[in-house]
Amino acid sequence: MHINRQVASALDALSHWPRFRLRLFAEGALVGVVSGVIISFFRWALDAGTRVREYMYEAVLLPGGWLENGLWFALLFGAAYMLWRFSAYEPNAGGSGIPQVKGVILGVIRLRWLRILWVKLVGGIVGIGLGLSLGREGPSIQIGAVTAQGISRNLGRFRIEERYLLTAGASAGLAAAFNAPLAGVMFALEELHRNFSGVVLAPAMAAALLATMVSRLAFGRAPIFEFGTVPVLPLQYIWIAVVVGIAAGLAGIVFNKGLLNIPRFYSLPCFRGYGKFAFALAAAGVLGYVFPQVLGGGNELINSLHTLPLSLSLFAALLIGKFLFTLVSYGCGAPGGFFLPMLVLGALTGSVVGIVLIQLGVVGPEYLSNIVILSMAAFFSASVQSPVTGTILIMEMTASYEHLLVLCTASLVALVVAQVCGGQPIYEALLQRILAAHRPEILASERRHLLELTVASGSAVDGKYVGRIAWPSHVVLVDIKRSSGDVLPGMDIRLQAGDYLYVLTDSVESAEAVRCLVEVETV
Repeated sequence: MHINRQVASALDALSHWPRFRLRLFAEGALVGVVSGVIISFFRWALDAGTRVREYMYEAVLLPGGWLENGLWFALLFGAAYMLWRFSAYEPNAGGSGIPQVKGVILGVIRLRWLRILWVKLVGGIVGIGLGLSLGREGPSIQIGAVTAQGISRNLGRFRIEERYLLTAGASAGLAAAFNAPLAGVMFALEELHRNFSGVVLAPAMAAALLATMVSRLAFGRAPIFEFGTVPVLPLQYIWIAVVVGIAAGLAGIVFNKGLLNIPRFYSLPCFRGYGKFAFALAAAGVLGYVFPQVLGGGNELINSLHTLPLSLSLFAALLIGKFLFTLVSYGCGAPGGFFLPMLVLGALTGSVVGIVLIQLGVVGPEYLSNIVILSMAAFFSASVQSPVTGTILIMEMTASYEHLLVLCTASLVALVVAQVCGGQPIYEALLQRILAAHRPEILASERRHLLELTVASGSAVDGKYVGRIAWPSHVVLVDIKRSSGDVLPGMDIRLQAGDYLYVLTDSVESAEAVRCLVEVETV
């Protein structure tokens, strides 16, 4: 296999491991600062857009006449045209961007970082600001990742180092968007990179912490969601976490199926091209008059839940309205994610369950906020199937650190329900759909790169000698690192669970084959 300059640089870095790890840590910190600044601007612009939209409806449109309202819808249709042109100019900037980040980390998708960066910023501000039920968190993760990619490209870094920095950028994106550094790190490692080695953990943590510091300088230390005083749920009420986990698990499955099937709705002839963007923004315009609570990402809606009357019909209407409009908004392809709307739907699902339990007299109304918090974590775990991230995320976003036990319980129950019912992790399913529709062409120079793989306990290579393993074609094992130190990859070396293998490949198919061989349990 021909070794190009990129791979030669990677091999040199592996031979100077301590220096390479220190450089990654410093680069992760740089990624965190730059990403934090960009995402803080994104958050500020979205907040400003939300305030302008609310002012327009309250002070201009509702009391206004035909002229004001006609001009408003003309603005919406003009914005729809802009978003349509953006989608044609850079398709990978549409949607949340998280599946695309997963794809580029896996080496199966190319991202043009500068185009995605500015299209995502402008398109997200326009679409979310005008009321589409989309969140800033998915775009923030992609913005952080492409910012890291831009830094890597400008510094001339090789592919495996760029993958580490992409993970760090994604970690910084979620941390800055949610003011949740631990959740940012955990999401990047558990959901995107699928690897917890120290070499990726250090830059991801550095990026998340620095991005959070920048975000807190701009927006303060307050948690994203505020529920007032939340009492500690007594241990005898642990069964509530099980009930909430089952309900949120089923709701998460319905949500995933809706997201995966909404393209069928938009495949109707009237929605081709510009039509789907016009329909989504026209729906936002109408809802602004009759049901404004479902517009935007939903931060304000969650923060107002504990002030609303305990009306089952009201919360059911909010749940159905938010669910349908999120599908309409995400399905059109505008830049914006469903990460935050997903948490809103989890909170509304918990509100419905909590009101039913209160009306049955089995729990007091003072525990409704607890049920809402549990349901957000459970809904996330059922949809994304990353329960650790879901638990940590909701703890940080609500500052409810004393609820660890019940949050874990609800998240795990929801995960089991989703898996028993055959639910797929939503970001993985969306990535597979992107690749099935159009697998981007990867240049030969970009296919030839090093992979870092972790030997899974029970995998096909666990406990096997290197020389006796049926390695895929176009694959070369170049280094092994384990807790006891570096190991030269000789034919008589016996691999152990937890070993980190560095594999050189020039084929996407070979990369996937060796990944399955090393990281997928078979027993």
